[in-house]
Amino acid sequence: MRLALCLTAALLLATPACAQDPYADARPISWRDLLDRERAPADARIAYGQGEEQYGELWLPDGDGPFPLVIMIHGGCWQAAIPGTILQDQLNADLKARGIAVWNLTYPRLGHETGGYPGTFESVAMATDYVRALAETYPIDLERSVLMGHSAGGHLALWAAARGQLQDTPLSVEDPFIPNGVITLAGINDLELYRAEGPGRCGEPDTVDALIAGHPGDAPYADTSPDQLLPLHVEQVIVSGELDPIVPPQFGAAYAAEAEAAGDTVTEIKLENAGHFELIDPTAPAWAVILDEVERLLGE
Repeated sequence: MRLALCLTAALLLATPACAQDPYADARPISWRDLLDRERAPADARIAYGQGEEQYGELWLPDGDGPFPLVIMIHGGCWQAAIPGTILQDQLNADLKARGIAVWNLTYPRLGHETGGYPGTFESVAMATDYVRALAETYPIDLERSVLMGHSAGGHLALWAAARGQLQDTPLSVEDPFIPNGVITLAGINDLELYRAEGPGRCGEPDTVDALIAGHPGDAPYADTSPDQLLPLHVEQVIVSGELDPIVPPQFGAAYAAEAEAAGDTVTEIKLENAGHFELIDPTAPAWAVILDEVERLLGE
């Protein structure tokens, strides 16, 4: 396991400007702080299915391409009441400016008619596989692609990358699209563990129960929780914020150890002075570390 621990703002921003670093006081931000900032629009909104929540937003860099691709999955505790794709807008704009295309997908969540099992999972699968159709129209290089998700979206990003392991389940599909790697930012990577030991900030255990409530079998985590699908046979980067009150870093560490023990290639990163939402804030010191991993997996 490649392990990066305790990366400080001083290490990441070793310049005179560091004295003005807004993160120097280590105050974790909230999702409302992200929404208060100015945001650029996506280049296109594209439906990947017939449902109201089955669409994605495409961010394309200037130029001819083809461009490497990040498949981005937002979080929000799997709940419709919490903002979705909009939370990733600043991250997407930053990636676009660096020459990386972004497919920022959304999906039915709890509170939507088809949210939960199987609709949430089926939609994420459809949206992920839809990149093949996108590449027929837009200058996207599918040979250089990464799945990345935040919080509940981190769970879904790992799950989407693990679909090659699904057997005899309603969620199985032929020839799922599998990227070069997957990055989970404060991801809920083990549903059963988070249900049992989560701090309650994401509505657990009730939200986890609602997410899998429609499961037809007696093993509801078997085809929904990434830890149950190990080894994924996809390189994984597990990122946690040391100050995260929603998905504390021990959850990332536990999953990373389990994935490595199963034989997967895993990098675990724990970031000092970072909470939950610093991981999707391109102005935060944490983003420099995450961006390095994105570019490494893309072969940049």
